[in-house]
Amino acid sequence: MAAVSFQSVTKTYSTPQGPFQALDAVSLDIEEGEFFGLLGPNGAGKTTLISILAGLARATSGRVLVQGADVQSDYASARRKLGVVPQELVFDPFFSVREALRFQSGYFGVQNNGDWIDELLHSLGLADKAQANMRQLSGGMKRRVLVAQALVHKPPIIVLDEPTAGVDVELRQTLWQFIAKLNKQGHTVLLTTHYLEEAEALCNRIAMLKRGHVVALDRTSELLKAAAGNVLVFKTDTPLPPTLVPLARVTGRVVQMAAQDAQEVERHLGQLRQAGVDVQDIEIRRSDLEDVFLNVMAANASPGWESQVPSLPAVGRATA
Repeated sequence: MAAVSFQSVTKTYSTPQGPFQALDAVSLDIEEGEFFGLLGPNGAGKTTLISILAGLARATSGRVLVQGADVQSDYASARRKLGVVPQELVFDPFFSVREALRFQSGYFGVQNNGDWIDELLHSLGLADKAQANMRQLSGGMKRRVLVAQALVHKPPIIVLDEPTAGVDVELRQTLWQFIAKLNKQGHTVLLTTHYLEEAEALCNRIAMLKRGHVVALDRTSELLKAAAGNVLVFKTDTPLPPTLVPLARVTGRVVQMAAQDAQEVERHLGQLRQAGVDVQDIEIRRSDLEDVFLNVMAANASPGWESQVPSLPAVGRATA
């Protein structure tokens, strides 16, 4: 039995402009003990899918099961199995950190768990803030409390919706060390993030969403294998020639160009020299998950993209 099973989940919203389909028959299973990544651009449907999983929204059609419990018909059982860290910083301003965790425990009927609360406070760097009022905390500290609240009832399934958005490096490192430890102990983790290096390092398997459709679903290693190749990286203050612009990804002065082999790297460099581009700090690196993600999104950007299989040959396509 899967830890989480999304079965033909569709969600349609009514808007002044007419119906808007946020999810279109999404089907995928997350196995027990997996560290699963859910990726996609803004508006792809990730948070909608998690909201349906957490019982915060109802699917228009389809089912979601949490260890066999339906999130609609058996909501109490399904919710007890989940620990959800939302994107938004939602907190009660009238309690201290420890009081907030004790109240959260009570919502799940958990009593006398002071030792576990102490461990959460220590593991998430909150021990010295235990008596501080929630209003006194910085944004990063409030984010840590949200993580602690999600874990206070020891759920078997942990759902992290952009948990490190806008937080400092220290919190990211602390959080991932703790979550990785829980995953090794058998907890299932579902992560959405825009930090693709995090997903590449942490997730065993990844699904990519675009406009409510699953456009790629496979093990992280297989996705990376499908994008096997090199990337030429350099800096320049010179505009690229029009022939190379479609092949390049430019961020400020940094230019990245895909290259399957050494011959293609040399061709790129030859064209750059011929165009008089001042190339600095040349580096050649292996393709990473960001390259895979951009390729998959680009392959599904044209009209009628729903019926197209991504150009990466080893990328599994899920039912959608």
